[in-house]
Amino acid sequence: MREKRACGKYRKPQNGRALTRVKPLSAVHPHETLLREFYARLAARDAEGMARCYHPDVAFSDPVFPMLRGQEAGDMWRMLLARAHDLAVTLDEAQADAEGGVARCTARYTFTRTGRPVVNPIRGMFAFREGLIVRHYDSFPFWRWASQALGPVGAALGWLPPLKWKVRKDADRALRTFRARGAGEAS
Repeated sequence: MREKRACGKYRKPQNGRALTRVKPLSAVHPHETLLREFYARLAARDAEGMARCYHPDVAFSDPVFPMLRGQEAGDMWRMLLARAHDLAVTLDEAQADAEGGVARCTARYTFTRTGRPVVNPIRGMFAFREGLIVRHYDSFPFWRWASQALGPVGAALGWLPPLKWKVRKDADRALRTFRARGAGEAS
């Protein structure tokens, strides 16, 4: 007897030997296209391109920067990307519709303060207004990040609030310094 070929599973009996017609893919929602562009700009280390994806009233939050508004969010990306000499970002998933969006990406880089490699899985949630990102909330496991970025100290203390507060304070100070040097005027 003749062996069934792999394409046999794509045939419906009523169609005989003809392959089953596949429905065309539905159009990608413009908000999903925007998310994919945002992460493409991140992977290309293009902070200006990322900032253009944000609405002027954007609110950004993550475990290190708990609340940035407006131009602060774009300046955060400008600062981080100016320091990220070996950043590699892969977009693992992006979905969006009129209600909102979610994305998962993995960032690989060297933490500049310690020289330690970091692999950080990030989940982003988004809201949109006027075709731009108006809310951006990123989450990642802080303890895992701290143990990679800070080494044994991060592994031992990364789950304690004082370490998170210290990291936030240092990040806020770095962003304020960066903005004071005129980076905030670039956009």
